[in-house]
Amino acid sequence: MLKKFDQVPSFNLQDENGEWVNNESLKGEKYILFFYPKDDYPGCTKEACSIRDNYKKIQKHNYKVFGVSPDKIAKHRKFIDKFEFQYSLLADTEKELINAFEVWGPKKFMGREIVGVYRSTFFINEEGVITDVIDKVKTKIHGEQILEVISQES
Repeated sequence: MLKKFDQVPSFNLQDENGEWVNNESLKGEKYILFFYPKDDYPGCTKEACSIRDNYKKIQKHNYKVFGVSPDKIAKHRKFIDKFEFQYSLLADTEKELINAFEVWGPKKFMGREIVGVYRSTFFINEEGVITDVIDKVKTKIHGEQILEVISQES
């Protein structure tokens, strides 16, 4: 998994509207990438809703927020519409960014080993450098976890 002080790998993914988002277009801005396994799954929904509920506070610190999963654009659009997210979801169907951030692999789920996305969140500064990482995501309070990291940066 990438860590603090690593440079963000080059990426170019589409959001829920088919618009391209890439590391070059985000230069000069602070942003958060949170990786999650699947749209509309219970834990993923709790995590995304916690971020939604804290979004205005996160935005006050001038951070853009992007969720990243292997889901397709249409599925992201439905997920956003259903839960009224104010931030974009990036479709990484080929797992290019997921693999570049090294957040794909074996993990335990309900007592068995599966292969999937490691739930993790990366804070990126204006120069495209990772300033912090949350690798122990607590789905129900993830928005608060993000705010805690941001408050430590200030």
